[in-house]
Amino acid sequence: MHYTNRREFIKSLGLLGGYGMTAGLIAACTTKSTQDSTSDTTSVAAAVTNDLFFKISLAEWSLHRTLYDKKMDNLDFPAKAKNDFGISAVEYVNQFFKDKAKDSAYLAELKKRCDDNGVTSVLIMCDGEGAMADIDPKKRKEAVENHYKWVEAAKYLGCHSIRVNCYGEGSAEEVSKAGMDSLRALSEFASQSNINVIVENHGGFSSNGEWLSKVIAGVNLPNCGTLPDFGNFCLKRENDTCVDSYDRYKGVTEMMPFAKGVSAKSYDFDENGNCLETDYAKMLPIVKAAGYTGHIGIEYEGGKLSEEEGIRATKKLLERLGGI
Repeated sequence: MHYTNRREFIKSLGLLGGYGMTAGLIAACTTKSTQDSTSDTTSVAAAVTNDLFFKISLAEWSLHRTLYDKKMDNLDFPAKAKNDFGISAVEYVNQFFKDKAKDSAYLAELKKRCDDNGVTSVLIMCDGEGAMADIDPKKRKEAVENHYKWVEAAKYLGCHSIRVNCYGEGSAEEVSKAGMDSLRALSEFASQSNINVIVENHGGFSSNGEWLSKVIAGVNLPNCGTLPDFGNFCLKRENDTCVDSYDRYKGVTEMMPFAKGVSAKSYDFDENGNCLETDYAKMLPIVKAAGYTGHIGIEYEGGKLSEEEGIRATKKLLERLGGI
């Protein structure tokens, strides 16, 4: 069975609370890519991206249908990104290798695939490991410890961030306090491996840019930050329909001071190649104004274009509007 969007997938795991909080999330890192490439495809891409104020990465979720349908394996992702799209940085989703976090042979093979293709591993998006902002201390502690293995896997692969979910049920104040507690604990653990812990706006309280920014500020650790996503600003859902949204431009502006990655969410495009849901000509200057120069990860979730077409359309849009 495959799912049309990540929210639907996470819902199948029973992780969505009454506030419509989604457990999935995507991200990218600010650390400079260390891989050089020599292929013709990458040389062409470099000629374009050298003039951008950011670097382009590919979020694995963009290919979730292909992965769910078993037409591609997680191990194939680095080569797919490089050879088919000319993208030399990748963002993994842990669901696609959920039982491999401690499998040294598997991780070694994945790292080899990246090295062979001149691809940098940027981050691991972690879902299904518990509610980091659960107001129950015992459940919160378990969620924190469930992420330890992904911190270690991220370090081995050469990533510098894991993306976690700051969700829980309760009042805004209760969830905020719980989130700060768990994020601080996990970030302290991750700092030993020089790994960042980043949180995306992804439903419920976390899609309130002001709320999430205050949580991160409350943690007050250098390796704990945000992953502004251009599209995930639904505050409340009813019958799987968003009935209350936060202004995406305001939200990204509020989150950018803490950003260690940015997610370029896209669904549909007009005849001129512009994203219908988000005005990239308005959003990218917000990112640039914050002094951000790291990766912007392509996360295509649309259904009108194929996954490959959607990835290419998003990449083309970023390249067209992301000049220095």
